[in-house]
Amino acid sequence: MAVEEEGLRVFQSVKIKIGEAKNLPTYPGPNKMRDCYCTVNLDQEEVFRTKIVEKSLCPFYGEDFYCEIPRNFRHLSFYIFDRDVFRRDSIIGKVAIQKEDLPKYHNRDTWFQLQHVDADSEVQGKVHLELRLSEVITDTGVVCHKLATRILECQGLPIVNGQCDPYATVALAGPCRSEAKKTKVKKKTNNPQFDEVFYFEVTRPCSYSRKSHFDFEEEDVDKLEIRVDLWNASNLKFGDEFLGELRVPLNVLRQSSSYEAWYFLQPRDNGSKSLKPGDLGSLRLNVVYTEDHVFSSDYYGPLRDLLLKSADVEPVSASAAHILGEVCKEKQEAAIPLVRLFLHYGRVVPFISAIANAEVRRTQDPNTIFRGNSLTSKCIDETMKLAGMHYLHVTLKPTIEEICQSHKSCEIDPVKLKDGENLENNMENLRQYVDRIFNIITKSGVSCPTVMCDIFFSLREAAAKRFQDDLDVRYTAVSSFIFLRFFAPAILSPNLFQLTPHHTDPQTSRTLTLISKTIQTLGSLSKSKSFLDLISSSGRRDPKSIEQPILLKEGFMIKRAQGRKRFGMKNFKKRWFRLTNHEFAYQKSKGDQPLCSIPIENILAVERLEEESFKMKNMFQVIQPERALYIQANNCVEAKAWIDILTKVSQRNKKRLTVYHPSAYLNGHWLCCRASSDTAPGCSPCTGGLPANIQLDIDGDRETERIYSLFNLYMSKLEKMQEACGSRSVYDGPEQEEYSTFIIDDPQETYKTLKQVITGVGALEQEHAQYRRDKFKKTKYGSQEHPIGDKSFQNYVRQQSETSTHSI
Repeated sequence: MAVEEEGLRVFQSVKIKIGEAKNLPTYPGPNKMRDCYCTVNLDQEEVFRTKIVEKSLCPFYGEDFYCEIPRNFRHLSFYIFDRDVFRRDSIIGKVAIQKEDLPKYHNRDTWFQLQHVDADSEVQGKVHLELRLSEVITDTGVVCHKLATRILECQGLPIVNGQCDPYATVALAGPCRSEAKKTKVKKKTNNPQFDEVFYFEVTRPCSYSRKSHFDFEEEDVDKLEIRVDLWNASNLKFGDEFLGELRVPLNVLRQSSSYEAWYFLQPRDNGSKSLKPGDLGSLRLNVVYTEDHVFSSDYYGPLRDLLLKSADVEPVSASAAHILGEVCKEKQEAAIPLVRLFLHYGRVVPFISAIANAEVRRTQDPNTIFRGNSLTSKCIDETMKLAGMHYLHVTLKPTIEEICQSHKSCEIDPVKLKDGENLENNMENLRQYVDRIFNIITKSGVSCPTVMCDIFFSLREAAAKRFQDDLDVRYTAVSSFIFLRFFAPAILSPNLFQLTPHHTDPQTSRTLTLISKTIQTLGSLSKSKSFLDLISSSGRRDPKSIEQPILLKEGFMIKRAQGRKRFGMKNFKKRWFRLTNHEFAYQKSKGDQPLCSIPIENILAVERLEEESFKMKNMFQVIQPERALYIQANNCVEAKAWIDILTKVSQRNKKRLTVYHPSAYLNGHWLCCRASSDTAPGCSPCTGGLPANIQLDIDGDRETERIYSLFNLYMSKLEKMQEACGSRSVYDGPEQEEYSTFIIDDPQETYKTLKQVITGVGALEQEHAQYRRDKFKKTKYGSQEHPIGDKSFQNYVRQQSETSTHSI
């Protein structure tokens, strides 16, 4: 989901490797060890949690997490929790990285010191404030000044212990005064609408006698400030929780008698305690944050067309897509957006066939075919990962889950055997697992996705044509991908392929390593030839893939009773939800019989539900012919993932709605449009336009924007490649060393493509620069989009000012 800006869509994503923690403080008990886990949070909303590592002060997690970020955020935060013997969770410390600082740590392992967590550090959200100064004439004719302070609303306050019942205190503070007033408590919302006005006397006549107020006619306004504190009304005996504050000096009214702005809440000034850095330990992280600013489709036409015709360029090394692979630091960097773009436009098979043929022609030894980390290998890896994920799950997931749960020892190294383990028993356990997985794989050929089969056919033909004397090369060319780079890595690291939710424990990890190595060996032997023949046959189609149910997503969520009975409580209950390409069902717990099953063809729309309906965040609705099922996901990332996959799988339903109700039907009417009939047609247009293909949700414009960004990043290499083409065209002597790294089969054709690439990238760069200039002119500091205290905007203003000065 993109964050919409004027004429532009902004996509945010983050890829995180949570490595390990070290030197955590000892537990105040006899064994001193801790059972710790780590969470990933957008501000303070948890979106991912690692497994618990027991009895360690230096826990190793080794877990990867990727997500599309569906909203704006200020901090990417990581919390280390300790679970004690009573299964209570206490926070040890946190790492909070400001959004604008994420580029500093881009794609490199970094140790971060854990910081203390208290109410003063846990601040998020923004406040809309209005001030108005007016003259008031008293009964005696004396003029004095009153300040009207209006608290309009807040947005994005933190949820504390599962709830947020906020209120604000407002004070006019100065050297001689501190008079506080309080708003009403707003129940069950972190976006409260207060709209309350408080009046303060700024000046009083000398005759005013109350000693609690100042008794002179004019007070130094520069020393006065409005102070707003936000609190969460708590039922606990410890008192209300501090949510943040803001302080606005009264001199903002010097230019005008009224002032209105949005502010980010800040920690308390006295909140920072003097603690030694490093006394809580540290956490190793690798964070890759990506932000794509995507224009409308017509902007990308020239560059997109140049990329899509890459398969037809002779030689393919002179094509725009191949050139991207040559200039990128890592081949995978280029492969990911290229594959997604070509898949989206149905051109991935001819492109991979073209670059594979070129690579095979350069290969001298059939034993090394497709063994390097070339652009071809990385593109096929990425295609298998995208198009083959469901195939992988259907084939391997049940057996992998059983291996993780059974904990049978398969250790066959005598040196590593534990006390009481038997080598022969372990070898038999390993043999049974390997036989079972190998048989499952070799019988799964009919389910292999068509796009993979078409690619394997082209690899087989290219290899057989190049090495006509080697009868096995047609099989090794295919097995080097399907076994070595698809099934074996998934068995070795099932968490990276969503086959398990977390990194496996050491014993299971060792078992999976042994199975993976054996499967790699078996895959290259003759007993897999019939399977390899089947998945690399030309024109083979997949008749069973539609009939068999494919598990797409599952997990716990909270649902509201659907009200099938006329009487009875419509309360909220936690249920295990399960989505296949046939049905959407829920049950009490995982493995139970379904309590309710909705056929996919009965899903008329899947839409977000406004928070005000039930005062609950991250809610969405699955609309059926007779009723809507209201569901709450665990966080914003999970809600987006469920909405996306449910929308995709039901996209082709003939009776899909075009309008819906964004709020619930409660107390005899729809909250959104106030219509009284529960069958009244919707009042808002449905969101849509997602592709029907349940496996791939690809935005072609976003992928072209990513490719433009890469070309722009490596512009100096493009220019060097252009120089190399010119050098080879006019001079056939010894090559300069810096040019020898590029594959240039046809200097003139490559030069022509490079010129078009540089022109297309330059045009897009000008559009981005113009957009930034226009946005800079229109943007107001203190607006809802850029509240006062927004450091990223302040940095942006500074950069734009420097750019403007430089251009002048």
